[in-house]
Amino acid sequence: MMDPTTDNAGNTGDPGTARASLEALRAEIAKAVVGQDPAVTGLVVALLCRGHVLLEGVPGVAKTLLVRALASALELDTKRVQFTPDLMPSDVTGSLVYDTRTAEFSFQPGPVFTNLLLADEINRTPPKTQSSLLEAMEERQVTVDGTPRPLPDPFLVAATQNPVEYEGTYPLPEAQLDRFLLKLTIPLPSRQDEIDVLTRHAEGFNPRDLHAAGVRPVAGPADLEAARAAVAKTTVSPEITAYVVDICRATRESPSLTLGVSPRGATALLATARAWAWLTGRDYVTPDDVKALALPTLRHRVQLRPEAEMEGVTADSVINAILAHVPVPR
Repeated sequence: MMDPTTDNAGNTGDPGTARASLEALRAEIAKAVVGQDPAVTGLVVALLCRGHVLLEGVPGVAKTLLVRALASALELDTKRVQFTPDLMPSDVTGSLVYDTRTAEFSFQPGPVFTNLLLADEINRTPPKTQSSLLEAMEERQVTVDGTPRPLPDPFLVAATQNPVEYEGTYPLPEAQLDRFLLKLTIPLPSRQDEIDVLTRHAEGFNPRDLHAAGVRPVAGPADLEAARAAVAKTTVSPEITAYVVDICRATRESPSLTLGVSPRGATALLATARAWAWLTGRDYVTPDDVKALALPTLRHRVQLRPEAEMEGVTADSVINAILAHVPVPR
């Protein structure tokens, strides 16, 4: 009989073992994806914080492959939805189906009922279908015909999107963006990384067969639970809490922004800083932890003024300027 504290990857629920297992994700994902360590770290942080991740980048920079590699390195159930203009909300959440044998309606769960949902090219479907994920992402449940149905735990939505200036896309509304814990930008690879990618393909790498690439499960649910419990014990001093609040309040006063970070965004920044502190081997949060996660946690929660955009100002540049001016606690 299997020990309930041991998952299928063979790991126990010990916090030290959990940290080592989550760190091992990098090595496994690197077997399939070259040079995307910041994105890998962001995905792990989201798992620890029970959050969701939006991956943005131009076509062909391995956004989908990155999430698939993460799924292969985790002992979790995974489903993928390709978002298209004709996708309906029920295609994601599920629907009631009439059973002629019993003369009753039965609920057929949609792909959202999984641990890791890959919402591929989420901005290629209209807002009506995009909004079908709102309840799932925030409440961890789906309501169909007035009946709430809980989603499994852990549950993470990893959505990919192309930049909104490309054809055939629907910009995500602010309410949808705010449901994502992190927005990670996937840049074009460096020259050496691109050489490595082409070398792998020349040697026979098949991105559709991660098992052949050697990607194996190295962490599972027990590791995540142990890690989350350890993150919850990570100390946050009053000075750090005030520092997070000051950063978020400064975004609401910025002349370059029409929309600043809400209290939910401040809570998210504190949570991601705690997770990052624990991953780096500390049981307390420092100002550097807050700074390290500020951009991915806040960049999608602010809105630029049109005149600022015309001048080439970006959300990242505004947040960086705020980080440079808000006093850092000693």
